[in-house]
Amino acid sequence: MSWFGTAVGSAIGFAVGGPVGAVFGAAVGQGVDRGWIGGARRPGLTGAQRARVQARFFETTFLVMGHVAKADGRVSEAEVALARSVMDRMSLGTEQRRVAIDLFNHGKSPDFDLAAAIAGLKAVCTGQGTLIHLFLEVQLLTAYVDGTPTPEQRHALEIIRRGLGVSAFAYRQLENLLVLQQRMYAGGTGSAGRGSASTAARPAPLAGAYATLGVGPKASDAEVKKAYQRLMSRHHPDKLMARGLPEEAMRMASQKTQEIRRAYETIKVARAA
Repeated sequence: MSWFGTAVGSAIGFAVGGPVGAVFGAAVGQGVDRGWIGGARRPGLTGAQRARVQARFFETTFLVMGHVAKADGRVSEAEVALARSVMDRMSLGTEQRRVAIDLFNHGKSPDFDLAAAIAGLKAVCTGQGTLIHLFLEVQLLTAYVDGTPTPEQRHALEIIRRGLGVSAFAYRQLENLLVLQQRMYAGGTGSAGRGSASTAARPAPLAGAYATLGVGPKASDAEVKKAYQRLMSRHHPDKLMARGLPEEAMRMASQKTQEIRRAYETIKVARAA
């Protein structure tokens, strides 16, 4: 199970497209920068430990995505497309995709025990604060892919938050940042209603570029450059390689740095015109 690692969640936003997906990576990155991820970092894992963590992360990610998607009684086309895009981003093979689909479908079943699944993930991810937060971010994205989450989805997210030991304050910061950047990406038109996120027109490339870097159009050149350098530093393949991430995760990180670089170049060209 070496086909993903801790870069998965931080790269999800760019895999999805649309106003939620394109801004999500920036929201994730700023959350890390602002110290939402607490606790001491676990020393390097053995091969067996890494395999256990990766297997549980993979299993729980798709189980819970299915549960969150179905929490309101139905799974939308946008939620299915999101699950597929996560599989694509993980570069899953045919058999691996079949397993992921089976997990997603099982998570939709009425007898799925969400609390037990989260407890199992937390048990093997002790000291892996980044991975835990990335998991939460993926589930937030699932809840928001159709617009404002329903009360049932919010209830599921609260079970996830509590089970993972994420503070209410940290969770609100992450969610609020996602909503604000979603609005910015949509041109400041306000909160989207349920279902509008999947049908909204794609914004101009410049608006998407600002959202990718997590800054607004009124940010100074220095602020834009700082945001670009921060994101490039965090997702640079050389730094991630030093953490022992698998080859597939490295390819994902490389794709993300290309997105960040294109966003910065788009802004620079627009401002020089």
